[in-house]
Amino acid sequence: MKTSVMMYGAAVLLAAGVLPMQGAQPERKPLPVLSEAELGRIDAALPEKAAAAPKQPRRLLVFHRCEGFVHGGGIVAGNRAIESMGKKTGAFAVDISEDYGVFTPDNLAKYDVVVLNNTTQLKLSSEARQALLDFVRGGKGLVGIHAATDNFYDWPEGAAMLGGVFDGHPWGGNGTWAFKLDDPKHALNRAFGGQGFKLKDEIYQFKEPYTREDRRVLLTLDLSDPATGGVQKGVKRADKDFAVAWVKSEQKGRVFFCGLGHERNVFMEPAVMQFLLDGIQYAAGDLRANARPRQPGRAR
Repeated sequence: MKTSVMMYGAAVLLAAGVLPMQGAQPERKPLPVLSEAELGRIDAALPEKAAAAPKQPRRLLVFHRCEGFVHGGGIVAGNRAIESMGKKTGAFAVDISEDYGVFTPDNLAKYDVVVLNNTTQLKLSSEARQALLDFVRGGKGLVGIHAATDNFYDWPEGAAMLGGVFDGHPWGGNGTWAFKLDDPKHALNRAFGGQGFKLKDEIYQFKEPYTREDRRVLLTLDLSDPATGGVQKGVKRADKDFAVAWVKSEQKGRVFFCGLGHERNVFMEPAVMQFLLDGIQYAAGDLRANARPRQPGRAR
């Protein structure tokens, strides 16, 4: 069988009549190609079934446009994983785009969740920003994967909705880092069986508006691990609070952020794929999960 080219982007959906045409679209640099072996490893890592039955048919908009750094491997592997897990489990259908024209009230009304897969430095118009904000606050879901926090530097409401902005990645993509479960019994952490884990990935630190006061942090870096805790160059947070994943409420809506996903290998890990599926189902409103901040001094 010949190697499959990942044909994602606005052109495909525009041709199908899924997305509105918003004038001439600039040519985008082609994304990497996944080999048949890589496609097979991604598909093999996907959950067999969803944790919760959808309350109604669900549709996701997976958006992957980059104006800054392009995490090509994470984009193509993430797009493939999300689309395939939806088909395999029946939890949702997926449209994939990098066209800013998707962010209109009428178009977003077709979706239950918007997924920002490794987007960077997005240039959303004021109308698009308001459409996305209204979409989430009105009761829908937002999912951010890895570089989704490398956005919204000049849009405080958007940054607060997602939960933080990028402030460097001292833990580089060539390293294998340790992670701990902040809330081992949380519904979305069931994928990890109550145990911390190690993974080759690139891990960010976050600056304001990141805070623990408006969310439930799920994963953090485990600084007790010598390699992970030994990183000093580029570390800025004096409080050593290096959250990796969280859930939070945004008025009537739900937000799930997963900082894992720099490269394609992450989407070949069964536990991470279960975590991602559960997070998407939480954002869609099908899987109940606690998004309240932990109270100091109380049990997890």
